[in-house]
Amino acid sequence: MSGRRVAALIASLAICLPFFSGVGATPAFADEVRDRQYWLEDYGIEDAWEVTRGAGVTIAIIDTGVDASHEDLQGTVIAGTDVSGLGSPDGQQPVGPASEHGTMVASLAVGRGHDEDAGVIGSAPEANILSISMSFQGTSIPADEQIANAVTWAVDNGADVISLSLTRNTREWPVSWDEAFGYAERNDVVVVAAAGNRSSGTEIVGAPATMPGVLTVGGVDRSGTASATASSQGITIGVMAPSEDLVGAYPGGSYAEWAGTSGATPIVSGIVALVRSAYPTMDAPNVINRILSTATPVTGSVPHPLYGYGLIDAYAAVTADVPLVRDNPLGSLAEWVVVYRRGDSDQVVYPLGPRQLPPTPSAPRIGEVPETVSRGVTDDIPLYMVGGLSAVLVIILTGAGITVFRASRKPLS
Repeated sequence: MSGRRVAALIASLAICLPFFSGVGATPAFADEVRDRQYWLEDYGIEDAWEVTRGAGVTIAIIDTGVDASHEDLQGTVIAGTDVSGLGSPDGQQPVGPASEHGTMVASLAVGRGHDEDAGVIGSAPEANILSISMSFQGTSIPADEQIANAVTWAVDNGADVISLSLTRNTREWPVSWDEAFGYAERNDVVVVAAAGNRSSGTEIVGAPATMPGVLTVGGVDRSGTASATASSQGITIGVMAPSEDLVGAYPGGSYAEWAGTSGATPIVSGIVALVRSAYPTMDAPNVINRILSTATPVTGSVPHPLYGYGLIDAYAAVTADVPLVRDNPLGSLAEWVVVYRRGDSDQVVYPLGPRQLPPTPSAPRIGEVPETVSRGVTDDIPLYMVGGLSAVLVIILTGAGITVFRASRKPLS
């Protein structure tokens, strides 16, 4: 761990006020929400902003809908849809019993704050999002089908990154996900998924976090230790990010304290967006490799079943010298399907054609950060149980301990 991070982690144990006022100067204000966002400094995000803030990258938030009228999220949603049959066509109407979840998740990825120094600011405050609303209650559309449709729609509508703060709570996934997630893989989209929380009964990582090629995010507390309640264990974990003492935007203009890998996941999704913005010609396997290679190892064994490759480091991810790779270090879903679905009578054939992508020029020189250019186009309880032919599916949104509050700004003495 770098000296910078060690110092930051120690400093994060107390609330530090970053603004100062002098005699005769205009009084400076401390914002309650901004002051709580310790991860911006501790994990190199603020340093990474010296290189890029995520401009030109689109993140798909597949969740309960995003309230883009919140002052910290205004202008972030460029398109959206609803796959539940309950929400608005633009995906901006929060739906379901945990309707606040999607707004909170989105704010940690792309929140833009307000008044320069107030509110929630995401890892990639200049990235945009696609809001895809889904629900696990009150709809006849199975959750598995909603997720497959959402992933496909995200790819077709220009997503560079897909963020999934949910777990199926089983290691297996349906064949329909082979098709949808395979479509994302073939179209160079990075998929980021939550490991799940032990407090919800997810002791072992479940799908989509078990799928080959998916960047799985586990959670750590403020000391950088794997959370005893907010991080499941599994060999598919890629990196660790903060999952406790989080604060996010809440529908209606409020804020919420919360915990869980639901929050760690969009923090990492935003950092992935920073890498895609800094290296606009880099393909998904190399973006993921860069995230993994620059993480700070926690143990001598890498990858580790609890910590993966280590703690995410945003600044290193956008600046370090990382050799290019040919294949995704987290595997290939297409290869997995060939090996493990070949005995299935209903093996997927991938009928979806590839999205039209811009020509890919030569890769950037190692260590060189190209100019940023546009790439174009709750509580931890089971929310819905879908009875299938041979199994019962439990999908859980991976957030917990939500406490809503109104923000306050106080002048510094």
